[in-house]
Amino acid sequence: MSTPKIFIRTILFLLLASCASSKKAKFEDYVFKTKSEKQTYLSSYDKALKLWDIPYSEENIKTSFGTAHIVIAGPKNGKDLVLLHGMDASSTMWYPNIKALAKNHHIYAIDFLMEPNKSTLTAKSLSSDEIVLLYNEIFTHYKLKKFDIVAASRGGWIATLLAVQKDNSIDKLVLLSPAQTFKFIDKVRKTSSALMLKLFPSEKKFGKTLKTFSTHPEKISPIYKKQFYLANKYAKSNSSMLKMTPFSDKELESVKNPVLVLIGDHDVINSEESLERAQKYLPNCKTKIIKDAGHFLSIDQSKIVNDAMVNFLE
Repeated sequence: MSTPKIFIRTILFLLLASCASSKKAKFEDYVFKTKSEKQTYLSSYDKALKLWDIPYSEENIKTSFGTAHIVIAGPKNGKDLVLLHGMDASSTMWYPNIKALAKNHHIYAIDFLMEPNKSTLTAKSLSSDEIVLLYNEIFTHYKLKKFDIVAASRGGWIATLLAVQKDNSIDKLVLLSPAQTFKFIDKVRKTSSALMLKLFPSEKKFGKTLKTFSTHPEKISPIYKKQFYLANKYAKSNSSMLKMTPFSDKELESVKNPVLVLIGDHDVINSEESLERAQKYLPNCKTKIIKDAGHFLSIDQSKIVNDAMVNFLE
């Protein structure tokens, strides 16, 4: 096993071990340790969602694995577009992009059940097959056919997982620095700040993490920043990252959809090697490196990213 893989698994083992005792808590919740912490987080989520600054509605639908929270926006006669957020970021993360995306698309922003947000997981940690079943239940509920997906980081891995399935109704895919999708984390030691934040949450570590993942952390709204910090501070960790491994050549070759892959030139998760592999194995792929942007490229350079996404989806 390579050094980066060993490093990641060691840190995650320590992270998971530190959270084991929380299972004995009386408050039964997959993500949060206490009811009061969950309420504090949800209040922050509601404030951050208002940053969308466009009309939206929220729906909760029952699935085989728990309740999925969906934020819906955009014209009903627009082409359906599913948004899959990054790890611990929740659907509120789309606030710098939502006006551009919702102009001509009917948006379904889905909160991932295994992370801090408004969705609630009632099952155990989901396997890859169960993640596919979960999202297909949501797509079936809304009768989505030939829809597009815009997905960031871990959401990008999930989007690719859905796209490699033989029977899917996806049209176009936009992947914003998809994590663990084309290769393992590029700069492992730099990203360790995020893992240490999970182990020993503090505002100082949070600030360091933002600087690692973003070239312009000053652009991040203080309202959203607070929600994102609470996600890291309160939420119990899970083993799902261990199940995220890069897709095989054969799997990537099976994705016939038009795909746009964007990464930042200061990205700590992906590099040019990621784009080279995407270009080599995805039959219908376009790639672009966004200058002066990190892993959080949708915030760092929102205007450039928005234009690239909209042009591709048209």
